[in-house]
Amino acid sequence: MFSTQRWPEQGCALLQLLLLASFSQSEESMCSRRGDPVIPQLSKDGDIMLGGIFSFHSSWKNHENTYSEKPPPLECISLNFREFQFAQAMLFAIEEINNSTDLLPGISLGYSIHDACGSIARSVKAALALNNGNDNTSSTFEEPCTSHAQVLAVLGETSSSPSTAIATVLGPFHIPLISHFATCACLSDKTKYPSFLRTVPSDYYQSRALAQLVKHFGWTWVGTIRTNDDYGNNGMATFTETAEQLGICLEYSISFFRTDSSEKIQKIIDIIKASTSKVIVAFLSHMDMDVLIHELSNHNLTGYQWVGSESWIFDSQIAAMDKNHILDGAIGLSIPKAHVSGLKEFMLDVKPLISSNNELFAEFWEALFSCKFKQVQSKESQTECTGHEDLTGVENSFTDMSLMPIFNNVYKGVYAVAHALHDIFICNEKCNNSVQFDPLKILQQIRKIRFQTKEGHEVYFNENGDPAAKYDIINWQPRDNDIIDFVSVGLYDASLTADKQLNLLNRSLVWAQRSLQVPVSVCSEKCPPGTRKVLQKGKPVCCHDCVPCAEGEMANDIDSITCKKCPHEFWSNEKRDACIRKEAEFLSYEEIMGALLTTVSLFGTCMTAAVAVIFFRHKKTPLVRANNSELSFLLLFSLTLCFLCSLTFIGRPSEWSCMLRHTAFGITFVLCLSCVLGKTMVVLMAFKSTLPGSNVMKLFGPTQQRLSVLCLTFIQVIICILWLTTSPPFPFKNFEQYKDKIILECALGSAVGFWAVLGYIGLLAILCFIFAFLARKLPDNFNEAKFITFSMLIFCAVWITFIPAYVSSPGKFSVAVEIFAILASSFGLLVCIFIPKCYIMLLKPEKNTKKHLMGKGVFK
Repeated sequence: MFSTQRWPEQGCALLQLLLLASFSQSEESMCSRRGDPVIPQLSKDGDIMLGGIFSFHSSWKNHENTYSEKPPPLECISLNFREFQFAQAMLFAIEEINNSTDLLPGISLGYSIHDACGSIARSVKAALALNNGNDNTSSTFEEPCTSHAQVLAVLGETSSSPSTAIATVLGPFHIPLISHFATCACLSDKTKYPSFLRTVPSDYYQSRALAQLVKHFGWTWVGTIRTNDDYGNNGMATFTETAEQLGICLEYSISFFRTDSSEKIQKIIDIIKASTSKVIVAFLSHMDMDVLIHELSNHNLTGYQWVGSESWIFDSQIAAMDKNHILDGAIGLSIPKAHVSGLKEFMLDVKPLISSNNELFAEFWEALFSCKFKQVQSKESQTECTGHEDLTGVENSFTDMSLMPIFNNVYKGVYAVAHALHDIFICNEKCNNSVQFDPLKILQQIRKIRFQTKEGHEVYFNENGDPAAKYDIINWQPRDNDIIDFVSVGLYDASLTADKQLNLLNRSLVWAQRSLQVPVSVCSEKCPPGTRKVLQKGKPVCCHDCVPCAEGEMANDIDSITCKKCPHEFWSNEKRDACIRKEAEFLSYEEIMGALLTTVSLFGTCMTAAVAVIFFRHKKTPLVRANNSELSFLLLFSLTLCFLCSLTFIGRPSEWSCMLRHTAFGITFVLCLSCVLGKTMVVLMAFKSTLPGSNVMKLFGPTQQRLSVLCLTFIQVIICILWLTTSPPFPFKNFEQYKDKIILECALGSAVGFWAVLGYIGLLAILCFIFAFLARKLPDNFNEAKFITFSMLIFCAVWITFIPAYVSSPGKFSVAVEIFAILASSFGLLVCIFIPKCYIMLLKPEKNTKKHLMGKGVFK
């Protein structure tokens, strides 16, 4: 806010300005230059003028402005031989065109080249001078205070940030600005920089190529350093975006500029020392790399794998500075190798510089030959310069031709302007000088040109003013004499499909510390098959733990994010890297338990058959006849079936075996118990018939005995038929009991049918036990009832304990329990009922008489 007390003073000043304006309008107007004239460092007249802006000096002296007097002119320091080389390439192209009879015949090209001193402000000032000229022009009100641009196109600048400033200034005037080394992708924006073109590929492609190169070698954990300007910031932003898409993580991302304080550079050194990544992506200009390599050498930070941008990766001066081998094995992208015939000889001749005869040439020559103009030999052994010294044999950055690809870019830029002018002038044997044109027409024509240089390099610009993006992949390979070879180990061509853009040649690479093994730079090691990645909290996605897959899950790829659940009939192996078919578990004949039960079953069958043979051979003896031989043989037959039916429970369950095992078991045991029940009833009836007046035995004769066995068995047959017709047993794969096994078992089908079969068997067993228990105290000659009682006691005990054992036993063991119950109860009946009789018949034949049967103690 303004103070109200100052209004009179401000009002007076405003009145003075109005009076001055009205006075000046009364006189003739003149367009005059503001400030000091900007004199080009190199210039030559021609029919058509081309401008050039190069930083012949890298820096300038700082002066404190007092704001009380006019600031002094910028004082440039730090001579930069590179920029002299770029200017020489421009002059060489102009001279070659002027001497050509095929291109622009009859028209000479001139040039006006300015020194930007590495200052953006000075670059803009030079651009304005090239646009406006340095002469005062006057006009009346009737004539506009305008004039044509001094130059029709400008070559330069080398860096991106000055180029953005110059392009902003020249854009509204449609003056083409063609850069040979400004690679920032931001300059492809034609809405901001409509007149900018370049002969070097955009960092849009380089940044992506660097990310693909890093990914190719498996480096997912890297650090990045960039120049804090348009080149570094934009290039690294694109690299970061592409790296994230490719699964690459940045441990740190640092920016700095060569003029930063030593404290800030020390912080960069500390960050690198504290990092765990072994790969550093450096998106730096060569001047910033100069500063950084000096600091890295002071701290001897070796062992890091450097990945470089085209600005420094093929720079012989950087390699010469690296005395501590910090950058050995560096890999990166460079502009493809090129050669311009005659350019080297032209540069070493330096005639255009000699003819300029100015202070810049004197400074350049003194730095080149370590001499002084117009001075007697000094104490520092500096000789006097003549300006005609021979460059042959001189080795320095000016005579170094390693930057020939960039020289070629300058060369192509000049030829692009010449070809556009050639088309505009409709040149054949001679150009039509009467054609009217302006910078806009030249700009439009440059965008359309497509030609080949004398070396066969094709030159054209796309819709963004960029050339085709092609790079060589360079590897720093040190020799024994501390000389670095820039070996081309691959190519990158952005015009190809994504999978073919990066093409590494079959050449051996040298890595950091001259290692032949590709360095490893990951935050976490790759997760082996059988594990999955789990991100570490608060860290980038490249940092993870490897967690083993759970049971029943697998991961057969490296770095799996999730574990896949195995199919229903499969289970994961011990390593969890594959799903294997679950083991099918059932009671088989091959395993020990199955073989043992089979043996016992067959033994019981043979034993039953042996007893039957004994009984058959002694069938006419009183002992066999007194114990109802018909029921005895039927009981032995049913016991044989009981022993054999246990075999149906062994082996892989099938549809028929499942139905057979349960029905055969139910029917044979009912047949067996029916016979036992019949024998028990015979004993009771025989006792009743001995009483006076009793006629019971006639009611339970042989016919009634057969009918009772048949009827009791038929009831079980009916139950089994109903079970099989409604819901029969069937083979079933049990996945629930074991996670890693499939239990092959027979499902009951109808649980009611199963328990009806068991219940009926249990009912008969209880009846047998009751009747036998009632007959236990009969006379000794009828003591078979005692053995039946004992056998039924064993039978009931076995099947009562069977139920909880069967329910609680897993898998095949439940089948084994059922077989054991069948065999135990069968052996109980066989041993208790028949073995004592066999003992009498075989070992005590003298007791097998009617006399002994009618007496007591037959079985004693």
